[in-house]
Amino acid sequence: MVITVLFYTFVVAAVVQLGYYISFTSLLFHKTSTKSFDEFIPVSVIVYAKNNAQHLTRLIPLLQEQEYKNYELIFINNASNDETLAVMKKFQDNDSRIKIVNVKNNEAFWGNRKYALTLGIKSAKHEQLLFIDADCLPSSKKWIKEMTVHFSESKSIVLGYGAYQSKRNSFLNILIRFDKLLSTIQSFSYTKLGSSYVADGKNLAYKKSEFYSVNGFINHIKIESGHHDLFIRDASTSSNTTIAVSPDSFIITKTPNTLKKWFTHKKNQLNIILHYNFKHKFFLGLFSSSKLLFICLIPFLLCYRADYYTLGIILSYLTFSSSIIGFSAKKIQENSILYFLPFIELFLVLFQFVIFISYSISKNTYWKIKYNFKIRFFPLVYLGSYPPQSLHNTTTISPNTSKTPPNTPKKQKQSFLKPVFRVMF
Repeated sequence: MVITVLFYTFVVAAVVQLGYYISFTSLLFHKTSTKSFDEFIPVSVIVYAKNNAQHLTRLIPLLQEQEYKNYELIFINNASNDETLAVMKKFQDNDSRIKIVNVKNNEAFWGNRKYALTLGIKSAKHEQLLFIDADCLPSSKKWIKEMTVHFSESKSIVLGYGAYQSKRNSFLNILIRFDKLLSTIQSFSYTKLGSSYVADGKNLAYKKSEFYSVNGFINHIKIESGHHDLFIRDASTSSNTTIAVSPDSFIITKTPNTLKKWFTHKKNQLNIILHYNFKHKFFLGLFSSSKLLFICLIPFLLCYRADYYTLGIILSYLTFSSSIIGFSAKKIQENSILYFLPFIELFLVLFQFVIFISYSISKNTYWKIKYNFKIRFFPLVYLGSYPPQSLHNTTTISPNTSKTPPNTPKKQKQSFLKPVFRVMF
């Protein structure tokens, strides 16, 4: 009985996965725009930088050499501590197209990337905006052209591909690139089906009017990351978003050089997913959970029910999924990863599950600590908020002042502690 239930669960998971991979075929039929060169429109290229002096010395010459007639370069220096600003000014002296937005820290938006990007967008003189980070490199001199050619009256958001740099004899590099490949296949397919949910902020273009129509990043300004993901959540519709998949439209960036850095990056992505729309959270969760369930049931069923039906389902899944991934990888120039299929996919699924468990534990630990703090220190806070008569003359220490005089009025003490009580608990 148990084996039968598990088998049918296995079948359901396989059918769900099949449905997803059928939807992923939409990427394979995407056609590159064939606009003529005369149709190109003015563009503001916005480069975000924070302590990226060395990267800028490589990036700026490549941006200056772009085969595009009408564009400006806006460099955002977000309170850098190195020579980033000096490098920008050095190139600005010899190029009138360069504009510098020097962002200094303030109490309200200390080191906030969204605040810095907003200032850069406001300084742009063109309607079309194209974004890249300082630690990235365009794949060709036609990068601006291949990204902005997709703008039209109906298409105001263009999603680009950010490829990771290949590295020899590095399993971590292969794993990260494969993860990027799968996430891109999924996100681009969703866009083709009219349901965008994510964007690579290192290679993204949209019209300034779209930015102002959703009040910029104001809906999520206090969230540290997810600047362009959450912008897409607010601004993207079923008809205004498209993708750029020509090799000349790609940008290249280095992969995280340690497993720890990538692990932290993936955990941060999970935190951003919590702010997605419900339908996207549901379908993303269904895809991941059904794949994990399918893979975990394979060894069990091979041991207790290794019949033609089980083997047929496994082989059908591997053949179909590998074909879709393979053709998609060729479309976005990631052919070298295909040699590691399907082993790399199995390893990635298990690794993602570990990340999810780690994220869940760390999050639950936070709330558990907060709960225990409330239980243990609630009486103390209560006494502090409403002290008995015997404690009136007790002196207190404030972070910003010296000792409170012994004759501090009771009302003054209450007016300080009551708001603390309300905010914290």
